[in-house]
Amino acid sequence: MLHKFKPMSILLMLVAVLFSPSLLASEGVLVDLTSSGIGYTALLIFTIAYCLVMLEDVIHLRKSKPMLIAAGLIWAMIGYYGTQHGMSHEAEAAFRHNLLEYSELFFFLLVAMTYINAMEERQLFDALRVWMVNKGFTLRNIFWLTGVLAFFISPIADNLTTALLMCAIIMKVGGTNKKFITLGCINIVVAANAGGAFSPFGDITTLMVWQKGMVPFADFFQLFLPSVVNFLVPASIMSFFVVNEASKSHATFVHMKPGALRIVGLFLLTILCAVLGHSFLGMPPVLGMMFGLGLLQFFAFYLRKTHTAYYRKAIAKTSDQHEHDRLHALGNGAPFDIFSKVARAEWDTLLFFYGVVLCVGGLGFLGYLGLTSSIMYADPAMMTWANIAVGLLSAVVDNIPVMFAVLSMHPEMSEGQWLLVTLTAGVGGSLLSVGSAAGVALMGQARGIYTFGAHLKWTPVIALGYAASIATHLWINSALF
Repeated sequence: MLHKFKPMSILLMLVAVLFSPSLLASEGVLVDLTSSGIGYTALLIFTIAYCLVMLEDVIHLRKSKPMLIAAGLIWAMIGYYGTQHGMSHEAEAAFRHNLLEYSELFFFLLVAMTYINAMEERQLFDALRVWMVNKGFTLRNIFWLTGVLAFFISPIADNLTTALLMCAIIMKVGGTNKKFITLGCINIVVAANAGGAFSPFGDITTLMVWQKGMVPFADFFQLFLPSVVNFLVPASIMSFFVVNEASKSHATFVHMKPGALRIVGLFLLTILCAVLGHSFLGMPPVLGMMFGLGLLQFFAFYLRKTHTAYYRKAIAKTSDQHEHDRLHALGNGAPFDIFSKVARAEWDTLLFFYGVVLCVGGLGFLGYLGLTSSIMYADPAMMTWANIAVGLLSAVVDNIPVMFAVLSMHPEMSEGQWLLVTLTAGVGGSLLSVGSAAGVALMGQARGIYTFGAHLKWTPVIALGYAASIATHLWINSALF
């Protein structure tokens, strides 16, 4: 009888120790302050900060602010303890270790965000949106097309950008059809999260697993079929509730600005450099990404130098007055500026990430790493259930600290188990609208239509996809366990 309660018991244990993992604060636990005033105070600070993060949509306080304060307070307490007990060097080394871990991910994400912003400024995504709207697809066609595109774009771009792009199409096509917009948004969230789960670039959690060397780059694609199942099961069911009528919307044609497709090519080359540098040279992927940023900067220089000449030639070739005015306005506009794309990165997310890494790392230094690991992964027979519970927890709490917890515990797991926890952490957030950045963003974009309650009605259907994707992974990748 006890075995029937394993999934729930593990989930409860995860909730109980959520605020007590670490991010490899050091090569080993140097102190054990889990039962001390400093330890309890640090846990309380992190808990309060993360509660404020979870209430971001209600209190409108950006999530980075409480996490930055919490990180500073926790490490200040660690520094004080170190000075009082002759461990200043160990505390400083632990902080620097966590800072290095963060800096690698920071620059990686910054480059990726810069490329996405550059593509957006060149109107690549607008052109794609308008093409789909003007094709005259039925609502059911649009439902499937936006889902499939979200699934295949999110492995390259981040799931947040992908979801916002596809939601813009759904909103444009749906008009006053609230049911279609709701189902379309749910489908996009599920598809974007599922698509990001099988690529090292699709989500921050998969990126962390790859950078830590837990799973080789190519082996992430073992999760492709489970991710497809995770998307198709709920999408197939929801599609029966979408009216199969023609879309009546229309959008004006959008011209991509010069260099749009070449920036896409540079982005793919940048990813290739990151992969090859990590696989064959043993260098961190961030090296290839920063090299790619240099390539983009040189291309930005080329676009600036050719800006005036390009539009002068284009104006000379056209006889249409409307086109002449459009090109003249673009030619007189500001040329491509690479640093404006860097400035438009999601700085709140990047700073929030810093706070999470440092807070979790500080708690790990205080000794909670061993405690959490012993609770979750002490029994190898419960490992699969533990990894499944990680996904359920990520529907309530952001999957970044959850995955950091698992990575910091560094349990002895097979590659199959590492892929399982990567899958569940990636797609588990689809169970609730607040479980992923994509869901939270779409609640703002489709405010009043796509809501927490509207998503919750379809959670049982999404849960079927969650369970089916896990079963698929356990079946087709059984040799990896």
